[in-house]
This record gives sequence, C-alpha cells and structure tokens, in this order.
Amino acid sequence: MFNWRTKKPSQNVQYKYSGPYLGMDQLRLTYNFCLRSVYQLRSLSFCYVCFLDCHGDQENRQKCFRVIRFNDKEQFKKKSNRVVTARYGILSFFPLFFIEQLIKFSNQYFLFISILQQIPDASPVGRFTTILPLTIKFGFSAIKSIIKDLIDHIKDYKVNHKYVEVLRNGILVQERWSEIGIGDIIKVKNNNIFPADLVLLSSSELYGTCHIETTHLDGEENLKIRQCVKETSHCKELKDLIGLNGIIECELPNKLLYNFLGRLTIMNKNPIPLGNKQFLLRGSVLRNSKWIYGVVIYSGHETKIMLNKSLHSLKESAAMETIQNSLLKTVFLLIFLLSIMCALCSLWWTKNHTNKHWYLEQRDVNAYTFLLQSISFFVIFHNTIPVSHVYIEVVRFLQAWFINNDIDMYHKESNTPARVRSQNLNVELAKVKYIFSDKTGTLTKNIMKLKHCSIAGELYPEGSQNKMINNSINHSTKNYILEFLRIMSICHTVIPEKSKLTDEIVYNASSPDEQALVNGSQQFGFTFHTRCPTSITITTLYGEETYEILNIIEFTNSRKRMSVIVRTPDGQIKLFCKGADTGIIKRLSKSGEKYKNQTLMHLNDFARSGYRTLCFAYKNISESFYNKWKDEYLNASAVLIDRESAKNKVAEKIEKKLTLIGATAIENKLQDNVPKTIQALMCAAIKVWILTGDKEETAINIGLSTTLITQDSSIIIFNESNLTDLRHAINQKMYNLDLKVETINCTLIICGRFLKHALSSDLKMKFLKLCFNCKSVICYRISPTQKAEIVDLVTKYTNEVTLAIGDGANDVPMLHKASIGVGVVGLDGLQAYNASDYSIGQFNYLLKLLFVHGAWNYEKITKMVYFYHYKTVVFNSLQLWFAIYSGWSGQVLFDRWNIFTYKSCTLVIVCFKAGLHIQSWSFIVHLAIGVSILLWISFIIIYDELKNMLMHFTVFININEIIFRSPIFWITILFTTSVVLLLDIIIITIQRTLSNDMTNND
Repeated sequence: MFNWRTKKPSQNVQYKYSGPYLGMDQLRLTYNFCLRSVYQLRSLSFCYVCFLDCHGDQENRQKCFRVIRFNDKEQFKKKSNRVVTARYGILSFFPLFFIEQLIKFSNQYFLFISILQQIPDASPVGRFTTILPLTIKFGFSAIKSIIKDLIDHIKDYKVNHKYVEVLRNGILVQERWSEIGIGDIIKVKNNNIFPADLVLLSSSELYGTCHIETTHLDGEENLKIRQCVKETSHCKELKDLIGLNGIIECELPNKLLYNFLGRLTIMNKNPIPLGNKQFLLRGSVLRNSKWIYGVVIYSGHETKIMLNKSLHSLKESAAMETIQNSLLKTVFLLIFLLSIMCALCSLWWTKNHTNKHWYLEQRDVNAYTFLLQSISFFVIFHNTIPVSHVYIEVVRFLQAWFINNDIDMYHKESNTPARVRSQNLNVELAKVKYIFSDKTGTLTKNIMKLKHCSIAGELYPEGSQNKMINNSINHSTKNYILEFLRIMSICHTVIPEKSKLTDEIVYNASSPDEQALVNGSQQFGFTFHTRCPTSITITTLYGEETYEILNIIEFTNSRKRMSVIVRTPDGQIKLFCKGADTGIIKRLSKSGEKYKNQTLMHLNDFARSGYRTLCFAYKNISESFYNKWKDEYLNASAVLIDRESAKNKVAEKIEKKLTLIGATAIENKLQDNVPKTIQALMCAAIKVWILTGDKEETAINIGLSTTLITQDSSIIIFNESNLTDLRHAINQKMYNLDLKVETINCTLIICGRFLKHALSSDLKMKFLKLCFNCKSVICYRISPTQKAEIVDLVTKYTNEVTLAIGDGANDVPMLHKASIGVGVVGLDGLQAYNASDYSIGQFNYLLKLLFVHGAWNYEKITKMVYFYHYKTVVFNSLQLWFAIYSGWSGQVLFDRWNIFTYKSCTLVIVCFKAGLHIQSWSFIVHLAIGVSILLWISFIIIYDELKNMLMHFTVFININEIIFRSPIFWITILFTTSVVLLLDIIIITIQRTLSNDMTNND
C-alpha cells in the first residue's frame, strides 16, 4: 500500500505485469505513471491498484483491477459507504437550480425580455409584466425541487445511519453503514439488506448457500441462490475469519448489474474463481438463512446499484424537439426583424411628421432613439412566442397517466399495468414505421411443454410414454433411451423445492426450456428431486441415483449449448451436453453420427411445426484427461480479462467427439391475438421485422402462424455459403424484382451467419434497400449484438421512428438502439421491462398503445401548439396594425382587462369546442371542461390581488372590478362562444343526419 505522508510506495504494493519484456526506460515510465495516477486518485486509496498490460488482437491496452487483503491492519480502509442521492446542498441550491432552469431556451428568452423591460422608458407594458409570471414559474419549480431534495436527504440520512455488524479487532461491533470500508468483513442476518456489494465468505447453511431477493433492484420476486467457494465455507466462527489469510482480486467498479469477475487466493495457493454466484448486491435482501459473512468489495457510490441510477437516460422526441426549437427560433428571428422594421418606420415618421403635430413630444432622431424604439416593439411582440411549450410538459404527464391507468392494457395474470418511463416519446408513438420484435416470450407465452422426442433415430410423439418406458427395458436402443432421460433430468440448473401445502416438487428454473425438460422427464419415470452444491439426485425406473457434479459449463449466446460433467454412481466420468443443432452436430465423433440423419430429419419436422428444438449428446471421459483439463479450466475461470472467451477455448477441448443421442421438440404457444395484431400493424403501413435465434424452419413457421407471411406473398431466402454468392444473389434479386419506391409484397429471410456479410461495406446499402422495400423481414439464428446492430442501422439510414419490443435481458441493447423501446413482462426476468421506455403485459397491447394513445397524443399536442401560435399571432397582428395608425409610436392597443377578456373568450371557446367534438361524454370530460374554466378565473383573481402587494405595478388597474362586474365581459363571452360554436353544431348535425340516412338505407 501507499504511505501518503512520505508519498513513497510501501513494500506491500505489487505491480502485476503480463506481456513482453520492457526496457529500463519503459519500466521507469510505467512506474512513474502508476505512482502519479495513484496520487491523483486518492479516493481509491482503500485498495491496491495494479496495472495489467494485456495484448489483444488489435492493440495493447492497459487495464487495472482491485486487490483486497484479508485481515491486513496496514491496509487503509476508506470510510466510503456514505451515499448521497440528494442533488442540492444549502449553498449549492441556488446556483445549480438557476443553471438548470436557464439551460432551456424558453427561460432564457423570457428572462431576456424581463431584463429589457427594466430599461427606463423602454417597456410600454410595464416593468414587471414578464418577470412576475417567470418568478412564479421559477418559484413553483424551486418549491418542487426543494421538497423532492428534502425527501432524498431524509432517505439518505436513514440509510447511512443504519447499523450492521462489522469485524473490528477480532470482535463484531455495530457500525453505521456509512462507516463501512472496502475490505471489511461484515455479518448480515436474515431479512436484512446488504449495505454494500459483498463477496460471500460463508453462511449458516450446510454448503455455504443463501437465498437473496432482488425486488428492489430489478423487480423480480423469485429468490436467487448464492453459494460461497468451498475454501471459505468453513469460516463460520470469528476465529476462522480472523485466521483467514488471502487476497481478493476483482474488476474495478462498473455498471454491469448481473456480471462480476474476481478471484480469491488463499495462502499462496492457486487462485479460485469468483463469479456472480458469490456476489451479493447492495439493496438485495437475505432470505431463508440465519446469517452470512461477506467481505466488502464495492461501497457507496461505487456499488452497482448506485452506478446504475443513471444507466438508462430518458430518450427525447427528436422530431418534436427539433420542430419546436426551430419554430421558436424562427419566430424569435421574425420578432427581431419586425422590431427593427417598426423602429426604422418610427424614426422615419418622427422625422417627417413631428412638426405637423405640435402636441407630440419632440424626439431626436438618433441611434439611442432607434435602440429604445426597437426594444419597445420587441417587448410588445414578445408574447408571439407562447408559453405553450411549458404546458406541453403538463399534457405529456397527463397522457402518461392515461396510459398507466388504461384498464384495457392491464394484464391480470401477471398483475402488470402499462408503464411509461419516457413521456417525451408520447408523440412518437403515432409515427412508428418499423417494429423489431423478439419471438420467444414476446410473441409467445413462454410457457413451454415437451411435445415430442427423437431418441436413436426413433420418434416418440406426444402420448407415447408407455412405448418409451417399454423400450427402455427391452429394446436395442434402451441404453440410448436411459442416457437421454438422464441428460434431461441432470443437465440443467433447476432448483427443486417441496411445496409447503403438498409434497409436490416445484421447480425454479432460470429458463422455461429447462423447466419443460425436467417436467417432461417425470412423465417417463425420471424425477429430479434433490440438488446439492456438489451433487444431484434423481429417481429413475431402477431406483435413486446420485451424480457428483464436477463442472457445469453454462449456456451462452456464443456457445449455444450447455454441458455438465458428472461422476456416475459407478465412478465413471461423463459429459452430458444439450444445445442447438448448430452447436452439437459439428462436434460429433465418427461413431457418434450413427443416428445423425434420422435425428436431423426429425429436427426439421419439429421446426416446421413451430417447435423449439434441442439436441442431446454425451461423452465418456477418462480420469487422466479430466484431471488435466480441470486444471486448465480452473485457470481459465480465474482470469480477470476476457474470462468468458478463455473458458470457451478450454471448453472446446472437452466438448468434442460427442455421441448424438437424440433431440426434443418443445411447444411455446403464441400469445393471444398476435396474428390479428401483426396484421393490423401491417395494414397501417408499419413494417414488422422478427429477430429470433431459432432455426430457419421455426422462423418460417412463426412467420406463417403470425400472418407475417401470407399465402399471396413471396419469400426471399438468403442462405448462400460465401460472400461472393451472397453478393450475386442480392444483385440478382434486386434485378428480378425491379425495385421501385413502393413496397413489394414479399418477406425476406436471412440467417445471422450471413447477415454479417450482407451488412459489409459494399453490400450494406443494396441489402438495406432490398429490406426496406420488403413488407416484412425475418432474421433467424441471430445474436443479441446483431439485433442491436440491425435496429441501429435501420434507425439511422431511414430517419424513421423505429420501435423494438422484447422481454429478456438479451433484448435490452436492441431496446436502447431503437427510437422507442417497449418491454414485455416475461418469465425470463424484468430486465427488458425495467430498461424500456414503455412496458406492457402482452404483445397485443401494442395496438392500443400505438393506434389509440399514440394517435391521440399526436393529435392533441399538435393542435395545442398550433392553437397557441395562432392565438398569439392573431393578437399581435392587431398590435402591428395599430402601430401603423399610431405613428409607429410603440404604444399598446389593449389594456389589461382587454387582454384578459380575449384570453377568457378563447379559453371558453376551446374548452367547449373540444367537448363538442368528443364522441363519448363522461364524468372526466365534464370535470376537465369545468375545472379548466374555473382555474383560469381563479388565476385572474390571484393575479390581480398580487397587484395590491406590489405597488410598482402602476400600469395595472383593478381588473376584478372591471371584468367580473362588467356586463360587457359576460355578454362578450356568451356572444363569441355562441357564434363560433354555432357553425360547429350545424356541421356536426348535418354529418350525423347524413350518416343516419346512409345507415337506414343500408
């Protein structure tokens, strides 16, 4: 570690280097850079910063990781777990608040007008007519910010002053959360929240396991299991923790909520890999365990939950904001030019007509007079820019409220209402032109069921349980059948739990596929019922069998398979593997391909029926080979840089020369009304793209079942094996179809493997043009990264509004790249639901979100903006006309009571006109009309009463007495409202009469 007083490194610091040999000059530069960086980053002084030079395929890059020692008294522990979520302090509130307010163009503009009005003899409407409403607006915003910030300060105080047991000098003491430091060992008891990000050392359970609840993090209520490494599971007493001697090396703080990389080294032994199974997130709650011991890895604002506070920033409505800002700036420029023109006309009129009118004040024609008159006219015309954009935020909020409380978009089964997180995009919903949809869990229910099996070339359709059981006893393929059923019941990560009410086993699975397979194996007499950290027990047709779990090679999107290495009850080592056909078939041995052709034929039949398919294979492993491979895999698992790729390379060595056993077909039914929804979207000229990881046959079947592919539409399939053939095929298709501007009735289908060639530099534009002219596109065998790339390309090259919809964590990048991201509640977790701009319970709710709420939002916002501009332009046009006949004097035509009368008339007319055109009247409609009028009247009364408190407003008169006691005011409102609405009433009456006549004739 470093001694900050002497500014020299102590003897305990370690610099770890992996790379080519460096000369003395390079070493000296590296040393000086490391030392200088550490001095600059004293906030990270609680850990050892070690630099690791890594050589990649492209360039050398320098990365660092954190090193924490157990029970090292010299290690400086910074008390950094204090969390502050409040934005302001006592001294920083006013400067920060005003900076935030003045970022907006509208506030800048009205503040500029307020300053101009303070110039003597420059404002014909008074000095405070603009600054008062601006001050009121700022005041309400300030009160809102203060209240919110006070609540945050109270929450911060409560959180920072919670207590937890911390190991100090060999005993457990109660410490505040804010006093916890990196490297502290703490004890958390059942039903308590973890105060920081921890690595699990031990627990009260037998195998060092514990259950955590992450509802506060991701909204998921199901419990997740965590397990410490066996090397620390014995540390259940204080003496064991005190005697623990080792280090933890881990990655630096980052925002990846579901990933953690680290390694533990004890007593200079081989490093032990640490992953997500040993990681406990701050904000999680300990369940079903009396206590756990953990070491603090990240604290305070370095914890993942705090880093993710601003992970997903709200998107803006690019088109709306661009139009609105350009409109405001254009109007501002017109006001400026109009003021200059009126000021020039004033100077001309003064020079030529002042002598003829002896009663006018003599004014000099000079630059000062020109400037003064320019300011006067600018102040007169300044309200041509309306404050409607301020009201737009209120309208957006109300629109979001209506979406959130739409009973038609409430999913009762999952208790999920619609949710709006980016209300700025409400208008964009009506302008969607492309929809990119995931398949599994988005279009389907994600409730899976095992339908058919293919074992050793023999097909076992649904309902053939007895046949399979009989063949497993006396048939030439009985060994394959038994091995197949063992893989179904062993090769998974499912956790069984016995129901408290009944003795039935309830399976908690991270994937619906695994749950369907485990449930399916029960039908054939193979029941999985017990999982321990190092073993798994199943009940077979011949009794109970316990298998020792040696290694689990988890499923990833790049591998497309999962493997489990077990030691069988007779002591033999076997590898059980399941996965996609592309991940299994090419890894078969010569002898293992015996039933390959029959299995592939069955797989194609399954896929054409729309089923999800999985292949099953196994391999016998020798003891010597496994021991050698195990050490390599352990070392790869402990790598801190590119761990996944390192593990995959080692896994490739053992996942080869497999023996194919068979395959399964799993049914995943479509959600309700999916075909009708897609058909309606396509009828609205919205192009739908399906991005899925399934086989080509499955993708085509989904296209047919969802009506994305119709009987009268043609299909374009690109499955060329190389770039040259693909280029020729694209050119040929474009020539044959003779593409024009209009969309052709065809569906383009392409594999993810060929997609990377199609999106290469020379083919990209041709391929995209072909896709844009197709009615729909299906991409199969596609990775999450490719999904995001496609959405990003279409969004950029079309400049259209794109919408991506998905349900899983692998869909989150796609949702972020699209103009609008919609998350669907699924069984794969709530990552997409929480990371989206809008979230819904079912795919068919998309219709009402776009066609009802989107259309209404767009219509209301545009009418509101146009009305306010029309109202202000009409009003100021009269001011310009008056200037012509008043010698360009810069005087106002209307007094305050005239202005309030004009605004009152327009408000009443608009409210009743809106109500007149609403097709269905309800209590909310009556309430909205009445409340709007009453609020305006209340505003007039309050606004006028402020005049009595602020005596500077000499321009004001007693508006309340003039308006509310004047018959002219009320007659004007009644007359103008009646005249304007009479035309609407006549037109509506004629339309309804003609409509009724046509209906009766039919």
